Amino acid sequence: MTTPAATTHGHGPTSKPSPWVERFAPLVPGGALVLDLAAGHGRHARLFAARGARVIAIDRDAAALSTLQGIAKIETRVLDLESGPWPLSDERFDAIVVTNYLHRPSLPSLLAALSDDGVLIYETFARGNETYGRPSNPDFLLQKDELLRLVEQQLTVVAFEQGVVAAPPSGAVVQRLAAVGPGRPWPPPLPSG
Repeated sequence: MTTPAATTHGHGPTSKPSPWVERFAPLVPGGALVLDLAAGHGRHARLFAARGARVIAIDRDAAALSTLQGIAKIETRVLDLESGPWPLSDERFDAIVVTNYLHRPSLPSLLAALSDDGVLIYETFARGNETYGRPSNPDFLLQKDELLRLVEQQLTVVAFEQGVVAAPPSGAVVQRLAAVGPGRPWPPPLPSG
């Protein structure tokens, strides 16, 4: 199910990328094929395109995606990922970026869509966020360590955080993960900063 934040996107076309995504963007090489899932207005699609990646930005909000029209290296697709089978079953991506979105039934398909040496950058709300506001429905909130458990058998975790962050107006509870596929040489480089 879509989190309310993912439905409304709360981020306009000029919003800055998530600092978490910016921090781990250097793990994604130029020329990579990046999937920006639940892209909204494309703040992360813009970031990766500016870094030389080819980006497929997916969202069910056609109006939000329309703000990306004409931007070099960005392809948009209006898709509802929550009804029917995973629509990208024949595609593989060098990186997948997800923020403020959680639809648990698609998580296995999401991991299967990542190339063997790919990068997963994920950041969304977690249990406890109901204290701070929306989303508050447990269906839209990760359980403690849920992202770690999701990837632990398939990917190498580069960084993981969970807890309270100061976010206007009152804060939020989030989980953040950056991980690489088993085809990535060991040890993976840590981004500076």
